[in-house]
Amino acid sequence: MTLDLAQFAADRGIKYFMISFTDLFGGQRAKLVPAQAIADMQADGAGFAGFATWLDMTPADPDMLAVPDPASVIQLPWKPEVAWVAGNCVMEGQDVAQAPRNVLRRLVAEAAEEGLHVKTGVEAEYFLLTPEGDAISDPFDTAEKPCYDQQAVMRRYDVVREVCDYMLDMGWGPYQNDHEDANGQFEMNWEFDDILKTADKHSFFKFMVKSVAEKHGLRATFMPKPIEGLTGNGCHVHISVWDAPGKQAKVNVFAGEGEGQTGEVGLSERGKHFLGGIMKHASALAAITNPTVNSYKRINAPRTMSGATWAPNSVTWTGNNRTHMVRVPGPGRFELRLPDGAANPYLLQAVIIAAGLSGIRTKADPGPRRDIDMYSEGHKVTDAPKLPLNMLDALRAYEDDAALMEAMGMEFSRSYLKLKHKEWNSFVSHFSRWEKDNTLDI
Repeated sequence: MTLDLAQFAADRGIKYFMISFTDLFGGQRAKLVPAQAIADMQADGAGFAGFATWLDMTPADPDMLAVPDPASVIQLPWKPEVAWVAGNCVMEGQDVAQAPRNVLRRLVAEAAEEGLHVKTGVEAEYFLLTPEGDAISDPFDTAEKPCYDQQAVMRRYDVVREVCDYMLDMGWGPYQNDHEDANGQFEMNWEFDDILKTADKHSFFKFMVKSVAEKHGLRATFMPKPIEGLTGNGCHVHISVWDAPGKQAKVNVFAGEGEGQTGEVGLSERGKHFLGGIMKHASALAAITNPTVNSYKRINAPRTMSGATWAPNSVTWTGNNRTHMVRVPGPGRFELRLPDGAANPYLLQAVIIAAGLSGIRTKADPGPRRDIDMYSEGHKVTDAPKLPLNMLDALRAYEDDAALMEAMGMEFSRSYLKLKHKEWNSFVSHFSRWEKDNTLDI
């Protein structure tokens, strides 16, 4: 039964709804709608001019409507009179094919037709900075190896506790919080879920962390590499596939009995082929999982102050070893360590399904398992592709991967590439301080 948002508001004392959608660049857009008007909005959607956001539209296009999905509604724990609800973008009665949540919804349905229900969990790392965003907010957070620093995490206890309390209240099942590998960096983990629910939670989590940080006079950023010389913000994704959605699921397809295992890592044949799809499309995947110019400061970073970047630069997989692009920490699931904090919550999950389904359908081989320390011995691996060096290389790899482009949808792919090439051209036309420092006297 579909939730009636007007009744939901009446029952919970909600005065306003934020009807939200995420554009191609990961920007979160919303309209604040009085509860008295939500019944009409639930039926018809809230109107937006798509051109005014990062969508491939013109001022001449008709209104785009964001129709709220009641299953996604969340009452703001820090402002209970407001509720957030994800919207599905529609124009003239049709889903907007380029809209990220629609791309994911279509792929979820496509996988379900083959009896596959993807579940994921994300590890969304972030920094707490000064309000201007130019320095770490904690002047005492200076340790050479700050990961799990208990003094540093307790100095930011008020922010971490508040966010974790909210996740507990919302039933997300948070299970650990820590100070991460960079000074000023934190990570908060919650239970995995059906892939669309994880994307909605990921989107809301970013909004929530930023809001709570601002409340405490700080600035939270998920930027891939906000501080030179420090570990960047990853967004690792743990992936498994099941026979049914939600609590109905009984069989982990990645660890299915009778399908064979890939040695001691415990992946079924379909799990192996899904992984094969990730490996096969990895370079093109980066255009989605690592979508900004700054992303490649993380992937291709030199050794950081802590001693390791914790980011991959080669297309390799392994067992329980964090120096590779994909880690298989236990039977029936694997961790994709490529994505970073700039990844669009919906496109990130969509491209995982797209690549995985491609792998299953073509029976893709993931290639050899490698167990070396890639940070110290990676130079010995000469037969594995390197990840793109910059955003332009990633976009070109995506353009060259016709199968992945088709799987993500050609309307989406064309629009995404058009706007991202425009972004790259803007970047390269920018005159930097480095240029003057290094070429002024030539």
